[in-house]
Amino acid sequence: MSSKPLAERMRPINFDSYIGQKHLIGENAVLRKMVESGNIHSMIFWGPPGVGKTTLANIISNILNRPFFSLSAINSGVKDVREVIEKAKSKHFFDSPAPILFIDEIHRFSKSQQDSLLGAVEKGTVVLIGATTENPSFEVITPLLSRCQVYILKSLEEIDLLDLAKRAIEKDIVLKKQKINIEETEALLRFSGGDARKLLNIIDLVSTSLEKDDVIINNKNVVDVLQQNIAIYDKGGEQHYDIISAFIKSIRGSDPNAAVYYLARMLAGGEDIKFIARRMVILASEDIGIANPNALLLATSCFEAISMIGMPESRIILSEIAVYLATSPKSNSTYSAIDAALALVEQTGDLPVPLHLRNAPTKLMKKIGYGKEYKYAHSFENNFVDLEFLPDKISGTCLYTPQTTAKEKEILAFLAQRWKGKYGYK
Repeated sequence: MSSKPLAERMRPINFDSYIGQKHLIGENAVLRKMVESGNIHSMIFWGPPGVGKTTLANIISNILNRPFFSLSAINSGVKDVREVIEKAKSKHFFDSPAPILFIDEIHRFSKSQQDSLLGAVEKGTVVLIGATTENPSFEVITPLLSRCQVYILKSLEEIDLLDLAKRAIEKDIVLKKQKINIEETEALLRFSGGDARKLLNIIDLVSTSLEKDDVIINNKNVVDVLQQNIAIYDKGGEQHYDIISAFIKSIRGSDPNAAVYYLARMLAGGEDIKFIARRMVILASEDIGIANPNALLLATSCFEAISMIGMPESRIILSEIAVYLATSPKSNSTYSAIDAALALVEQTGDLPVPLHLRNAPTKLMKKIGYGKEYKYAHSFENNFVDLEFLPDKISGTCLYTPQTTAKEKEILAFLAQRWKGKYGYK
């Protein structure tokens, strides 16, 4: 039996054996055409784990037959970057193409580490290919980002994952010796979550754990095997998204104990503290909202504080905010309101703004009615006047529905007193 994991054995070596990302490497797609022309520039692959970022970098190197250097941002420092650049210089003779420098998880590089790359990229000493699961606009310094083309990789579609599973069963040197039958795919697809590496790991686990020549892959077998082998399944850094998901759901579920536990799991595993803090900023708006408006302020302050202080002290700040958010009242009313509003805009298009709300900077605009009959709220009792603000076609449409937290009960009373039943507020 091969000592290599299935995901490594099935790693594609060219575009034709690569599954997914047709918008980039399909026939006549932009990245494929550029690589096949032999003239490539520095680039960053941005996408979730297991969609083929590292594989794509290797394929590009193979096709172009260029020297290939690789670093992981998790365990590489400025010294490692400079050493690799010196090696690249020694491979770059006269008019020969620049070597490729691949940096996995480039979002984990500090500013000084990214600065150390800049000169080599500017001079063409190396062609940089960075891989990141985080938005490069936030994590990559502007001078470096401006010299790279960003390509977005997408989670694999169901049809891609099933194609990959079929290929593995039919072509892998180990699996093709077994009789493997996929009877059900729901659990297989659900646990892989668009991640090719997870899918292959699951198939590998099921095929080896059942210890028989005839292997049936169904929902029960997948669930049973994963429960028995959860430590093996998570071993390769796969738990990054599972743990942050559990952390967010624990806070949303108002459980400070579970929130602090999963926070500790992430910190112990070396998770990027900015990633954790950023997710709490999002949660403060998405799940708490105006049930406790201070939540967003404190989450934002947390992000700023940990950016200044760093570890290990930031663990205290992160814990404080995680507990605060977990014990805050919850409401997703404003999150639901903006999604409903966006759906309404998509459905109704650019409805005309009522004349009395339009800006009237010229005499002509005033003459044709712009701004006419607008009533200034501060000129009326309680700084309120009953006026129509939505376009006529959607007048009375309710997009914001207060929930039952103490704060939003106050808001509902405020709205009901003013709008007298309009929008359903009563």
